[in-house]
Amino acid sequence: MLLNLERLDLLVAHYVAGCLPEPAHILVGSHLEMQPSSGRLAGELEILAGQSLEDAEPSELSSSESRLKAILQSRPEIDVPPAMARQGDSLPHYLRSYAGRNLDDVPWKTKLPGLKQHVIEKSSGMEASLLWARPGRALPHHHHKGLELTLVLQGQFYDHRGAFSQGDVSVADETIIHRPVAASDSPCLCFSVLLAPITLSGPTFRMLGDILGM
Repeated sequence: MLLNLERLDLLVAHYVAGCLPEPAHILVGSHLEMQPSSGRLAGELEILAGQSLEDAEPSELSSSESRLKAILQSRPEIDVPPAMARQGDSLPHYLRSYAGRNLDDVPWKTKLPGLKQHVIEKSSGMEASLLWARPGRALPHHHHKGLELTLVLQGQFYDHRGAFSQGDVSVADETIIHRPVAASDSPCLCFSVLLAPITLSGPTFRMLGDILGM
C-alpha cells in the first residue's frame, strides 16, 4: 500500500499542475472532495507553487511557463463542503458534473453477472466509467498495459495490496497484476479511469469462474 500512496501523492501533484487528462483530473478532484488529508496536500502544493512564482526573478515567460502559470491560476477550486462529498446517495461534485447525472439516474448495463457498468467516456484507448459490483464479486485476474485509476465511491474492495475503502484511490500500472474483489458485506461502487486496455490473465478455470461470477 505504501507504493500506492506514493503514486497517489504524485497524482495529486500532477493534478495541481494541471497535467492530467480530464477523466483522471475528475477522479483526483473527486478524491480530494472525499479525503480531507489529500485536500490539504493539494493546498500545500498550490501554496508552494505560488511562492515559487513570487520568488522567481521577473523574466519573459516561455510558452510552456505561460501555460503552467495559466493552469495554476485557472484551475477550479477544490474547497468543496465536506458534506457534499459524504452523501451516500450522490456522486462527488466534480464527478456528478462530468457524468452529467446523479447516481439515481445512471443507466447501468450488465457487464458480467453481478457487475454493472456505465461508460461515461471512451476514446483512443481511454475509458472512464462507473462500476457497481455485488458483495463478494471478483473481477477477473488481469494486468495492465498502462495506468488504471479506481476511486471507491461506496463500499470496499481488496486485492493483494490490501483493502480500498470509500474515498481511496487504487493506482495500478504495468507492474500490477491483480484480482480485485468486492467486500462481502455490501456492494462496491467505483469510478474507474483506464488510460490503456487491460489483459486477462491467470488460470483458465479461475478466469471462467470470475467471468461467470461463480
